[in-house]
Amino acid sequence: MILGAVRFACHGCGAVVDAVRALPFRCPNAGERGVDHVLVPGGGGAEFARSAEENPFLRYRALLSPYRVARAGGLSDSAYGELVERLDSALVSVDGRGFRTTPLRLQPALARSAGVPGDLWVKDETGNVSGSHKARHLMGVMLYLRALEAAGLPAGEGIRARRLAIASCGNAALAAAILARAADWPIDVFIPPSASAAVVRRLRDLGAGIAVCERRAGEMGDPCYLRFAEAVAGGAIPFGVQGTANGLAVEGGRTMAFELADALRATGATPETLFVQVGGGALASSLAQGLAIAVAAGVLPRVPRLFAVQTAACAPLERAVRLARGVPLFEAARSRSRFMWPWEGTPTSLADGILDDETYDWWAVTDGLRRSGGGVVVVEEDQVERARGLAERDTGVRASATGTAGLAGVLASPPAGGAAVIFSGAAR
Repeated sequence: MILGAVRFACHGCGAVVDAVRALPFRCPNAGERGVDHVLVPGGGGAEFARSAEENPFLRYRALLSPYRVARAGGLSDSAYGELVERLDSALVSVDGRGFRTTPLRLQPALARSAGVPGDLWVKDETGNVSGSHKARHLMGVMLYLRALEAAGLPAGEGIRARRLAIASCGNAALAAAILARAADWPIDVFIPPSASAAVVRRLRDLGAGIAVCERRAGEMGDPCYLRFAEAVAGGAIPFGVQGTANGLAVEGGRTMAFELADALRATGATPETLFVQVGGGALASSLAQGLAIAVAAGVLPRVPRLFAVQTAACAPLERAVRLARGVPLFEAARSRSRFMWPWEGTPTSLADGILDDETYDWWAVTDGLRRSGGGVVVVEEDQVERARGLAERDTGVRASATGTAGLAGVLASPPAGGAAVIFSGAAR
């Protein structure tokens, strides 16, 4: 066995974890109060793929830590490929689809309706595994767990005896339950009382353990996330999309940015702006990081200006970005509670999937906003509703209001030139 190091570093305190020898989920110093502890994978300097593989976890494997862990543990390139293909085939059996590159299309009718003076590109994730981008984040985590098992690595000791756990109001829970079923791994999902009946039925069909989380008197923060954190403290594997709980979660989402960069390179276009719906922040942070890797590799000339979209009902990121204006980000990482804390009250919106009371990956998103020259757009409920209607009428894509909330940002703050948005979360 070859035991090479695959390092994750905390952007808050600088702690380093070798993912071959220890699980790179939560920073080992996370108990240090006030610091924004998030483990971030290294190895972004690998060659950007130019293969014809349709599965992004094969096409971009050299850019992903599960592949580097597998190779460090002595698995061959073909052995890793077989690991991916077996899991993908199981996903087809469970969900009717596996991972394939999702389309990026020009939408001229939608551009006219939304008042965009240039091209409007839509990356459609509604046909992805479980109907959203969430499964990308979790596929990266599952491939890492599978690589540990296949290579018999120290970090994998005893993991099969531990249940998976996730906190979610819908899309992420479905993605997690589908992947867990495909991997034959037990999972508990922590959901709010408002979770849709269709989601709950599907979770039951998938064999997930379901915990409906009511808010306790005097409790601050999302009850689902708090119960999830208790389960993780009791030994469960954090199988969610919050970077603070699992350093691998954001990385799988980078595959969407790599696809986006490849597709734009093929057209010779680079949109001036990218509007992204933000709740917990994993989607925006993965796009910012993945596009930065693509630019460093020469795939794109620049990163589009990133605009994070939140609803007026719940905008903790906008508050944090405003409070951190003029503060160096290295300083902000050492004093998280000055900028990010749970949103007060119990907000409601059609875009309920971005009502996270905290933007868990706020630091990485803010870094992406600053580097790209973007910002935060807060949208009203009528803009959320109009965006969903325009999306279906002008593109034929049946996405949820959460999934089209990035377009609501376009309506609220029309760009001066071309723009891109992500549709993610099929209407249920």
